[in-house]
Amino acid sequence: MRSASQLPSVAVLFAGALFLTACGTGPGGGEAKCREAGPPVGAAKDGVRITGTTGLGPAGPGCDSAVPSVAFEVANPKKEAYAYIVTFSVTDHAGKAYESGPVTVDSVAGGSTGRSSFTPTPAQAPSDSAGAAGVKILKVRSVPVAEVGAPAGACPRSGVRVTTNEGEAAMGLRAVGVRLENCGTQPYELDGYPRVTPLDEKHRPLKGIRTLRGGGEISTGLGTASPRRFSLAPGEVARTSLMWRNTHTGFGEAANGPYVRLVAKPGASPVMLIPELDLGTTGKLGVSAWEKERG
Repeated sequence: MRSASQLPSVAVLFAGALFLTACGTGPGGGEAKCREAGPPVGAAKDGVRITGTTGLGPAGPGCDSAVPSVAFEVANPKKEAYAYIVTFSVTDHAGKAYESGPVTVDSVAGGSTGRSSFTPTPAQAPSDSAGAAGVKILKVRSVPVAEVGAPAGACPRSGVRVTTNEGEAAMGLRAVGVRLENCGTQPYELDGYPRVTPLDEKHRPLKGIRTLRGGGEISTGLGTASPRRFSLAPGEVARTSLMWRNTHTGFGEAANGPYVRLVAKPGASPVMLIPELDLGTTGKLGVSAWEKERG
């Protein structure tokens, strides 16, 4: 396992506004104040703390707009190693926000602190003419390293790689696809439905949630495949789906939770997914039977 100081990527979400003080050189050779100071470095949320910023502020005479960058650290209070996923929002001076993709810190050992930084791509920040006014950390998600689905890199010890798509949403209906790839060297048997457990932000099981086999109670025609036993050869893929409705009846509290712990079959190692469940007041989560992906 890599130590926190060896992390190659960033994955921590943070909430807090951010600005910067810096100087540029004007046409006459004198220094011009380009970046106005804002909230202090050191703002923290959910174990993430901002340690430095650059490139925030308007472009103007003697002050070119720069690509914004944020340095931060992640403290893991748990006993086991966790991976962290962070989403930032870069804001221009008109108030328009540009959302980053997930920034991932692959592993922070239990009781340790990992350090990283985030620099947005051109599509995730204002144009050079506008300049970035600030950066906001939208959210922080964390997954035990032992339960990461391993979307990239070496094949996990389990011999399977589990990932999700971005999901679909229409008229309150949600559907997130789950892909299981046999990246090992031996056949992998599947039979029926995976076991799924919805979790809240603290990784605790959500209360009052019914997990349904199939999607018939969610919407007509969803998750109708009959469960059956089959074998995945190395390199083959199977799929299942999570289905729910963000429906509010006006009674009871909405059930929301970012995580789902999935066990592909009895005895399999659990994998933690982040489908961002917003179940409304329905309290229902449907899961379809495993199906082999056809080439």
